[in-house]
Amino acid sequence: MKHNLISLLLLCALGACSSSDDNDTKDMTYPVISSQGITANPIDCQVYKRGDTIPFLYVFTDDTELGSYNIEIHHNFDHHTHSTSSVECPMDEEKATSNPWVFNKGYDIPAGSKSYTARIDIAIPTDIDAGDYHFMVRLTDRAGWQQLHAVAIKIQ
Repeated sequence: MKHNLISLLLLCALGACSSSDDNDTKDMTYPVISSQGITANPIDCQVYKRGDTIPFLYVFTDDTELGSYNIEIHHNFDHHTHSTSSVECPMDEEKATSNPWVFNKGYDIPAGSKSYTARIDIAIPTDIDAGDYHFMVRLTDRAGWQQLHAVAIKIQ
């Protein structure tokens, strides 16, 4: 009985210890949304026409592993901000919405990826309200860290 108690205490003590390797492998950094080495799209102040497409292109990186990304497009007819850019684009007058465009879709990144070039063509509906919009990208790594990139665009 005494040997069982000593063995149990020793096992508990060993289980409570963590090696420095465990601490070194924890992902503690945000993923990166980059335009480095490419002509990124969209960027602030770009103008698109209803019925056209937005050719989305950005590079995503992470020091450990990427997870997924989400693209959201919504109207900015009330002039709100998401403050990820210092660029100020000319804006239309504030207005009420009639048929604003809302796009919100998530995409997986292949498992094990530390770098990924995201390319998607997003069709702009023909029957939406023209005006100021926000184009937002949310990048999440496998550990759950998230980076946000928002740009102001205009749809005519």
